[in-house]
Amino acid sequence: MGRLKEETSFWAFPPPKTISMNNLNDPPGWNIRPVPNQGPDGGKWNYALLVPMLGLAAFRWIWTRESQRQIEEAKSKFEGDVAAIGKDLDLKYKDTLTENRRTAALLELELEKARQRVEGYKRALASQSQHLMEERKQLQKERDDLEEEKKHALQTGAAGLALHAALQQEEKWQQRAEVFLQDVEQQLVERQNAFCSLLLPRDRRREIEKDLLLRVAKDPAAAELGLEDDIKDIFKNERHCADMLNMDRRKNGKLMWLYLKYWRLQVTLQKHTRAEDRLKGSLPDVK
Repeated sequence: MGRLKEETSFWAFPPPKTISMNNLNDPPGWNIRPVPNQGPDGGKWNYALLVPMLGLAAFRWIWTRESQRQIEEAKSKFEGDVAAIGKDLDLKYKDTLTENRRTAALLELELEKARQRVEGYKRALASQSQHLMEERKQLQKERDDLEEEKKHALQTGAAGLALHAALQQEEKWQQRAEVFLQDVEQQLVERQNAFCSLLLPRDRRREIEKDLLLRVAKDPAAAELGLEDDIKDIFKNERHCADMLNMDRRKNGKLMWLYLKYWRLQVTLQKHTRAEDRLKGSLPDVK
């Protein structure tokens, strides 16, 4: 029993001592009590935490001020960035709007050009269609004429075809005769102008008359038409002149114009006469 008590007393813990701890709920006292016998203001422990607290307050004030400055700088930088971005976006918007307007104007111009080309194509197509319709009508008319000519040829028989061929062969003679009459007309106009003019000498008129008679005597068509006697009659009896202020040479003369009209009719008649003679020579049995 005695040994058991000794062991129990050996393992028994001593009673805990009372330890004074800082009470954070009582800041004014700072949990440091005045040490007895060291004066009414307490000991050195009364101000033991004053320096750290002042340092902490100073650090907090400096940190707060620095943080405020950084916040202001960040805010100013953010506002500057926002303003720059807004300005850049505004410029880009204006550039985009200007480019879109320019593109729209170019597209409208191209659209107008395309519309004008389409209108031009429509007008050209309409004109071409009208031209084709006219050509079709002309071809139809020529076809009808050919059918009529074919029908007439079938009705008239070989004699009609031979007469038509003979008339075609006499076309060249008629053309040569008409060209010769045009030359005669010009010389007669020149001769009558010399006759009516007060400035030109008579020798000029006589020279023209002599040259014209020589040409008529040499030309076979003139001989067939009998122009020599008619021209001599013109030289003898043509006396008509226009007024003194007349500047148109073709207004001079009357008889010669009647003869020219008669000669042209004579050419047409002579053409058919020559065609009939040719037909009689090639087809003796045709009356």
